[in-house]
Amino acid sequence: MVRKLLMHLSSFLARVPGLPILAAIGLVVLNFVLRCLPDWPVVGWLARVDLLLHLGLVVGFLGILLGDAL
Repeated sequence: MVRKLLMHLSSFLARVPGLPILAAIGLVVLNFVLRCLPDWPVVGWLARVDLLLHLGLVVGFLGILLGDAL
């Protein structure tokens, strides 16, 4: 099951290698937009913990590593 998932993922990323980097940039920009919004309960929590920023960095680094490997 995991093997098939990795095979499908690697074949998809071989066709579109820049997609994780673009997704990471989008998450970082979305984190910036959430910082500019008023302090609503969920938005305020996401802005305080910088969840999207950290997720964007991880996705970006993994995208760079996978892009070089493929």
